[in-house]
Amino acid sequence: MISRLHDPDYERWACQIKRTGGCRQPIHLRGKVEHYDQATGRLLHRYSTTTEPNGVLRVPCKTRRVTRCPACAEVYRADTYQLVRAGLVGGKGVPETVKSHPCLFVTLTAPSFGAVHTRREKNGKTLPCHARRNAETCPHGQAMSCIDRHSSDDPRLGEPLCAECYDYDGSVLFNAISPELWRRFTLALRRRFARLNGLTVKAMRTQVSIAFAKVAEYQRRGVVHFHAVIRLDGPDGPGTPPPAWATADDLDQAVQHAAAAVTAEVKPLGRAFRWGTQLDSRRITLDGDLTDQAVAAYIAKYATKAAECVGTLDRRIQPLDDLNALPVREHARRLIAACMRLGNRSGLADLRLIHWAHMLGFRGHFSTKSRRYSTTLGALRAAREEHRRTEEITTGRLPLFDEDTVLVVVHWQYAGQGLSLGEQLLAAALSGVPLPSAGGGHR
Repeated sequence: MISRLHDPDYERWACQIKRTGGCRQPIHLRGKVEHYDQATGRLLHRYSTTTEPNGVLRVPCKTRRVTRCPACAEVYRADTYQLVRAGLVGGKGVPETVKSHPCLFVTLTAPSFGAVHTRREKNGKTLPCHARRNAETCPHGQAMSCIDRHSSDDPRLGEPLCAECYDYDGSVLFNAISPELWRRFTLALRRRFARLNGLTVKAMRTQVSIAFAKVAEYQRRGVVHFHAVIRLDGPDGPGTPPPAWATADDLDQAVQHAAAAVTAEVKPLGRAFRWGTQLDSRRITLDGDLTDQAVAAYIAKYATKAAECVGTLDRRIQPLDDLNALPVREHARRLIAACMRLGNRSGLADLRLIHWAHMLGFRGHFSTKSRRYSTTLGALRAAREEHRRTEEITTGRLPLFDEDTVLVVVHWQYAGQGLSLGEQLLAAALSGVPLPSAGGGHR
């Protein structure tokens, strides 16, 4: 840190760090950008990294994982918030009339794979975890009861009452099959909504479309459940209102039916999975507890997280890694071991359990949306880049050229990534974004 502070190029290095937003693992690029007059071939402007600190340009890593880079994850979270909220109240290319469309906030949970330590509350009081009179003793000699009132940071939360009884195979297989279960849920939802209104799916599409945005969240026990915004639109998307007969009550009935009806099977093992019995479906309003802001913030929060809350890693597990030596919770270690064991079984190669062992079997995208729900992350990023470019031209940091008459020649080469520990401390001070806390899965 002292060496960097005393470096003659420190001011320029600090400028690069600020422009990355305080990224903790910036990508280092070496190269140049040249602008030529197409008519004469004359060089109009050249930028080269040879004059930059260490001869490289540092650009943001753009990861979504808060354990790897809080600064870039915050940008991803903010973009997801804007994307979700635009689909609720308009903006970012979505008309404001969308706020009148029937819309639900739905949570689909996973089934039980065994009793786990949990925190339960009622009327503001914490209840005993699993208080049972004459509790049964499992075949492994463990009483299936717990009278402790767990705190929110109790490390036992999510741990099985008996690890030997817990269905670790079922847990990781559910994670692996959950994207398919979601796909079937959306198909069943459309079929049921059409049937409730006496239509075929094909006929319904000429009058109503169903849009959604969802995010996956890990529970402490190591399985995912999905939070989704589900909205009714006219046939052409958010720009057209749904007909008067397309109501939130019918949509709620269709959600309830589809969640209970769909299954997805892991055929080589003959195991079928369905959603858990806990289903939450509530209408989103402009005021009250479940507002557009609250829903967008809730979904965006989980867009930057993964399985780290279970006590696993935020990186892929390599073939040469010693499973027993990994810095993970014992519960997570057993889930990872189940992925490794099942991943070697014939017929399960398509699930890629070994490749996604650090995610405890889940291999889907964490946040997804239907095409017509709202804007896209790509559009938000393009608008941000255009704003920055306009600002640089206005302030004179970038020359203004006629794009129709100027040829731009670009050459970049990857030259590494990251900052030293001392540089990370400086980046945190420069950006105001704190370093990840120890034990958060960062490595």
